[in-house]
Amino acid sequence: MLHFVDFRKSYGSYVALNIDDLVIDPGIYWVKGINGSGKSTLLKTIAGLLFFEGDILLNNRLSLKTHAVSYRRLVNFAEAEPVFPEFLTGQEMIRLFASAKDAPAGQEAYFIESMKMQSYVHHPVGTYSSGMLKKLSLVLAFMGNPVLILLDEPLITLDTESLKILYTWIAEKSQREGTSFLLSSHQALAYDALPTAKEVLVEQQTLKFSN
Repeated sequence: MLHFVDFRKSYGSYVALNIDDLVIDPGIYWVKGINGSGKSTLLKTIAGLLFFEGDILLNNRLSLKTHAVSYRRLVNFAEAEPVFPEFLTGQEMIRLFASAKDAPAGQEAYFIESMKMQSYVHHPVGTYSSGMLKKLSLVLAFMGNPVLILLDEPLITLDTESLKILYTWIAEKSQREGTSFLLSSHQALAYDALPTAKEVLVEQQTLKFSN
Protein backbone atom coordinates (compact mmCIF):
# COMPACT_ATOMS: atom_id res chain seq x y z
CA MET A 1 0.00 0.00 0.00
CA LEU A 2 2.52 2.63 1.17
CA HIS A 3 6.22 2.63 0.40
CA PHE A 4 8.49 5.13 2.16
CA VAL A 5 11.64 5.84 0.15
CA ASP A 6 14.46 7.83 1.79
CA PHE A 7 11.78 9.61 3.79
CA ARG A 8 12.78 12.38 6.16
CA LYS A 9 10.62 14.99 7.88
CA SER A 10 12.38 17.77 9.75
CA TYR A 11 11.42 20.95 11.53
CA GLY A 12 14.51 23.10 11.13
CA SER A 13 17.40 21.12 12.58
CA TYR A 14 15.08 18.73 14.44
CA VAL A 15 14.42 15.43 12.64
CA ALA A 16 10.91 14.26 13.49
CA LEU A 17 10.80 11.15 11.30
CA ASN A 18 13.48 9.31 9.33
CA ILE A 19 12.40 6.21 7.37
CA ASP A 20 14.88 4.88 4.83
CA ASP A 21 12.86 2.08 3.23
CA LEU A 22 9.59 0.75 4.61
CA VAL A 23 6.47 -0.85 3.14
CA ILE A 24 3.12 -0.79 4.93
CA ASP A 25 0.83 -3.49 3.55
CA PRO A 26 -2.93 -2.96 3.17
CA GLY A 27 -4.89 -3.23 6.41
CA ILE A 28 -6.06 -1.36 9.50
CA TYR A 29 -3.34 0.11 11.71
CA TRP A 30 -3.42 1.75 15.12
CA VAL A 31 -0.57 4.28 15.26
CA LYS A 32 0.69 4.62 18.83
CA GLY A 33 3.34 6.75 20.51
CA ILE A 34 3.96 9.21 23.32
CA ASN A 35 3.07 12.90 22.94
CA GLY A 36 5.46 14.54 20.51
CA SER A 37 6.59 11.26 18.96
CA GLY A 38 5.38 12.29 15.50
CA LYS A 39 2.01 10.56 15.08
CA SER A 40 0.18 13.59 13.71
CA THR A 41 3.22 14.59 11.66
CA LEU A 42 3.24 11.12 10.10
CA LEU A 43 -0.43 11.26 9.09
CA LYS A 44 -0.27 14.84 7.82
CA THR A 45 2.80 14.04 5.76
CA ILE A 46 1.20 10.94 4.23
CA ALA A 47 -1.85 13.10 3.44
CA GLY A 48 0.38 15.49 1.51
CA LEU A 49 -0.10 18.42 3.89
CA LEU A 50 3.53 18.79 5.01
CA PHE A 51 6.74 19.11 3.03
CA PHE A 52 9.26 16.28 3.41
CA GLU A 53 12.36 14.85 1.80
CA GLY A 54 12.29 11.60 -0.15
CA ASP A 55 9.05 10.13 -1.42
CA ILE A 56 5.96 8.11 -0.53
CA LEU A 57 4.49 5.72 -3.10
CA LEU A 58 0.88 4.54 -3.07
CA ASN A 59 0.33 1.01 -4.41
CA ASN A 60 3.82 1.14 -5.98
CA ARG A 61 2.65 3.44 -8.75
CA LEU A 62 1.57 6.85 -7.48
CA SER A 63 4.27 9.12 -6.10
CA LEU A 64 3.18 11.85 -3.70
CA LYS A 65 5.89 14.05 -5.18
CA THR A 66 5.21 13.52 -8.90
CA HIS A 67 1.53 12.43 -8.99
CA ALA A 68 0.23 14.68 -6.23
CA VAL A 69 -3.31 15.21 -7.54
CA SER A 70 -3.98 11.54 -8.33
CA TYR A 71 -2.39 10.50 -5.03
CA ARG A 72 -4.46 12.90 -2.91
CA ARG A 73 -7.68 11.82 -4.60
CA LEU A 74 -7.12 8.33 -3.16
CA VAL A 75 -5.88 9.35 0.30
CA ASN A 76 -8.37 10.99 2.71
CA PHE A 77 -7.53 12.62 6.03
CA ALA A 78 -9.47 13.75 9.11
CA GLU A 79 -7.65 16.00 11.58
CA ALA A 80 -7.77 15.58 15.34
CA GLU A 81 -9.28 19.04 15.82
CA PRO A 82 -10.89 19.99 12.50
CA VAL A 83 -11.29 23.63 11.51
CA PHE A 84 -13.59 24.61 8.65
CA PRO A 85 -14.79 27.95 7.23
CA GLU A 86 -17.47 29.03 9.69
CA PHE A 87 -19.74 30.60 7.05
CA LEU A 88 -20.15 27.37 5.08
CA THR A 89 -22.74 24.79 6.02
CA GLY A 90 -21.88 21.18 6.65
CA GLN A 91 -23.74 20.23 3.48
CA GLU A 92 -21.68 22.69 1.46
CA MET A 93 -18.46 21.26 2.87
CA ILE A 94 -19.61 17.77 1.93
CA ARG A 95 -20.44 18.88 -1.61
CA LEU A 96 -16.98 20.43 -2.00
CA PHE A 97 -15.26 17.26 -0.85
CA ALA A 98 -17.54 15.03 -2.90
CA SER A 99 -16.58 16.99 -6.01
CA ALA A 100 -12.86 16.94 -5.21
CA LYS A 101 -12.92 13.20 -4.49
CA ASP A 102 -15.15 12.19 -7.43
CA ALA A 103 -17.64 10.69 -4.99
CA PRO A 104 -20.62 8.72 -6.31
CA ALA A 105 -23.83 10.78 -6.37
CA GLY A 106 -25.69 10.57 -3.06
CA GLN A 107 -22.87 8.76 -1.25
CA GLU A 108 -23.04 11.18 1.69
CA ALA A 109 -26.65 10.29 2.60
CA TYR A 110 -25.68 7.06 4.39
CA PHE A 111 -23.02 8.74 6.50
CA ILE A 112 -25.19 11.75 7.41
CA GLU A 113 -28.12 9.59 8.40
CA SER A 114 -26.16 7.01 10.38
CA MET A 115 -24.41 9.76 12.39
CA LYS A 116 -27.79 11.50 12.86
CA MET A 117 -26.59 14.79 11.38
CA GLN A 118 -29.79 15.63 9.48
CA SER A 119 -30.95 18.25 12.00
CA TYR A 120 -27.87 20.47 11.63
CA VAL A 121 -26.01 19.55 8.43
CA HIS A 122 -27.59 22.58 6.68
CA HIS A 123 -26.50 24.97 9.43
CA PRO A 124 -23.29 27.09 9.25
CA VAL A 125 -20.25 25.23 10.57
CA GLY A 126 -19.59 28.12 12.97
CA THR A 127 -22.59 26.97 15.03
CA TYR A 128 -21.27 23.41 15.47
CA SER A 129 -20.08 21.90 18.73
CA SER A 130 -16.79 19.99 18.84
CA GLY A 131 -18.69 16.72 18.50
CA MET A 132 -20.57 17.96 15.44
CA LEU A 133 -17.31 19.13 13.85
CA LYS A 134 -15.75 15.73 14.49
CA LYS A 135 -18.67 13.95 12.83
CA LEU A 136 -18.44 16.25 9.81
CA SER A 137 -14.70 15.65 9.48
CA LEU A 138 -15.28 11.90 9.56
CA VAL A 139 -17.98 12.08 6.88
CA LEU A 140 -15.57 14.04 4.66
CA ALA A 141 -12.84 11.45 5.23
CA PHE A 142 -15.09 8.67 3.95
CA MET A 143 -16.16 10.47 0.77
CA GLY A 144 -15.14 9.18 -2.64
CA ASN A 145 -13.32 5.90 -3.25
CA PRO A 146 -10.16 6.22 -1.14
CA VAL A 147 -7.51 3.54 -1.04
CA LEU A 148 -6.32 4.88 2.32
CA ILE A 149 -8.08 6.84 5.08
CA LEU A 150 -6.02 8.62 7.74
CA LEU A 151 -7.80 9.40 11.02
CA ASP A 152 -5.96 11.49 13.61
CA GLU A 153 -7.52 10.99 17.07
CA PRO A 154 -10.88 9.91 15.61
CA LEU A 155 -12.26 8.73 18.95
CA ILE A 156 -12.14 12.04 20.84
CA THR A 157 -15.33 14.12 21.33
CA LEU A 158 -17.52 11.28 20.06
CA ASP A 159 -20.22 9.72 22.25
CA THR A 160 -20.46 5.97 22.71
CA GLU A 161 -23.13 5.49 20.06
CA SER A 162 -21.18 7.51 17.48
CA LEU A 163 -18.03 5.50 18.24
CA LYS A 164 -19.89 2.31 17.40
CA ILE A 165 -21.05 3.83 14.13
CA LEU A 166 -17.49 4.88 13.25
CA TYR A 167 -16.21 1.36 13.91
CA THR A 168 -18.95 0.03 11.63
CA TRP A 169 -17.91 2.45 8.86
CA ILE A 170 -14.29 1.35 9.15
CA ALA A 171 -15.13 -2.36 9.11
CA GLU A 172 -17.50 -1.97 6.15
CA LYS A 173 -15.09 0.14 4.12
CA SER A 174 -12.27 -2.29 4.78
CA GLN A 175 -14.22 -5.46 4.05
CA ARG A 176 -16.28 -4.29 1.07
CA GLU A 177 -13.84 -1.98 -0.70
CA GLY A 178 -10.45 -3.03 0.63
CA THR A 179 -9.77 0.44 2.03
CA SER A 180 -6.83 0.67 4.41
CA PHE A 181 -6.74 2.80 7.57
CA LEU A 182 -4.12 4.47 9.74
CA LEU A 183 -5.67 5.61 13.03
CA SER A 184 -3.75 7.64 15.58
CA SER A 185 -5.38 7.52 19.02
CA HIS A 186 -4.48 7.91 22.68
CA GLN A 187 -7.61 5.95 23.50
CA ALA A 188 -7.60 2.19 23.15
CA LEU A 189 -9.31 0.80 20.09
CA ALA A 190 -12.16 -1.66 20.47
CA TYR A 191 -10.47 -4.76 19.11
CA ASP A 192 -13.72 -6.68 19.12
CA ALA A 193 -14.97 -4.11 16.59
CA LEU A 194 -11.71 -4.07 14.62
CA PRO A 195 -10.21 -7.51 15.20
CA THR A 196 -7.73 -7.24 12.30
CA ALA A 197 -6.18 -3.96 13.47
CA LYS A 198 -2.39 -4.01 13.87
CA GLU A 199 -0.30 -1.76 16.09
CA VAL A 200 2.39 0.57 14.76
CA LEU A 201 4.63 2.35 17.24
CA VAL A 202 6.16 5.73 16.39
CA GLU A 203 9.41 5.69 18.34
CA GLN A 204 12.92 7.09 17.95
CA GLN A 205 12.05 8.85 14.69
CA THR A 206 10.82 5.72 12.91
CA LEU A 207 7.99 3.15 12.80
CA LYS A 208 7.94 -0.23 14.46
CA PHE A 209 5.32 -2.94 13.96
CA SER A 210 4.33 -4.78 17.13
CA ASN A 211 2.45 -7.64 15.46
